[in-house]
Amino acid sequence: MSERRTTTPVSDEEFEEEEEEISWISWFCQLKGHEFFCEVDEEYIQDDFNLCGLQNEVPFFDYALDMILDLESPMDEELSEEQQQMVESAADTLYGLIHARFILTNRGLALMEEKFRQVHFGRCPRVFCQGQAVLPVGQSDNLREASVKIYCPKCNDIYYPRSSRHRGIDGAYWGTTFPHLFLIQYENLIPKPPTEIYIPRVYGFKVNGYKDYSVRALRQLENKKEDEKEKENGSKN
Repeated sequence: MSERRTTTPVSDEEFEEEEEEISWISWFCQLKGHEFFCEVDEEYIQDDFNLCGLQNEVPFFDYALDMILDLESPMDEELSEEQQQMVESAADTLYGLIHARFILTNRGLALMEEKFRQVHFGRCPRVFCQGQAVLPVGQSDNLREASVKIYCPKCNDIYYPRSSRHRGIDGAYWGTTFPHLFLIQYENLIPKPPTEIYIPRVYGFKVNGYKDYSVRALRQLENKKEDEKEKENGSKN
């Protein structure tokens, strides 16, 4: 199983150091590269309704769930070292999938809102977004399809996280819905759209012949394609 998770508190009056165990959830969320995660309430995890369907996606489900909740499993001693490692990996995956559901609840959104205000998710790398705080997002709700990205509510685009530690984490642990539901819930946090775009210049003169790859232009092109597709489907019907 995982190495013992402990923290060392400040020494007491007799300067004796004692180790105090922390929960698996707190330990997991405090790992480097896990800044995008919030701590899921144990009460949420203990409700079977919230775990519906996850048994089919995670191997060693019962063992993994016990590990997350810091419960002693009487069958642990029967597992081989290789199986124990698989349980640890399964616990990571199970927590991630539970996390994706939890952050869509009012409680989860509130915890993520606090992290957003403290810029735990980073800032948009686009110059004209002027350091806008971002939100984590998945490009898919399915496991092993894409790593987590960051979504900027100012330019309405996604980017790779700055830290390489985040790039190896599955985007399904946040899913495709979270940032957009978050901004519906907290409309006051929606920033004004950017007013500037980068213009290529040579010796101070705008370069002719360059295709306009600005975010705004690409968005308009995408909307135009969707409108044409809808019209085409309408004519067929």
